[in-house]
Amino acid sequence: MKSYIIKIEIDGSEPLIWRRVIMPAGATFNRLNDIIQNVTNFQSGYPYGDYHLYKFDIREENLIVTNDEEAFQSHQHYKKNKKMYDERLKTMPTNMVEFEKRHQEQLKVEVKKPTRIKIDEYLEKYKKIKYIYDFGDNWNFTITLEDIVDDYYFGFATLLDGAGTAPPEDVGGVDGFYEFLEAVFVKLV
Repeated sequence: MKSYIIKIEIDGSEPLIWRRVIMPAGATFNRLNDIIQNVTNFQSGYPYGDYHLYKFDIREENLIVTNDEEAFQSHQHYKKNKKMYDERLKTMPTNMVEFEKRHQEQLKVEVKKPTRIKIDEYLEKYKKIKYIYDFGDNWNFTITLEDIVDDYYFGFATLLDGAGTAPPEDVGGVDGFYEFLEAVFVKLV
């Protein structure tokens, strides 16, 4: 079975926190989220559900794949009502025009749901995908395609390797995680 060996890195971690995983091709972005969640001990993947929002940012395609229903609905509204948005720019106070232009640029980015789109095309074409988890803590990940394997016999992902302690949920992102470790370490000494 065709599969991908991917490296999952938490951006900004020092030393680098990473995991290497082999996973079957044909997976949705939702499944990739589940894999990331499980190998990092976060709680927004199977079997926990959507504890926090996440998105895969594929800038090369002007595409975001997310479980953020509000972002999806806002993009759909923009696509159906472009004339209204154009008129809004013409009638608003001049001090608000730049703000509105930036807002509309964000709305132009295609938004798709993670259960409806597969990773294969994007992973093979771009080799790297950005993943943002928990928009409050703002965990940033880089997912890198390291190899394509044709003879993987399992229908599930397997953790192959990794380094670094997985951070706990709701600790405040990378900076909060290091503050947490420092506080725990000081108490232990």
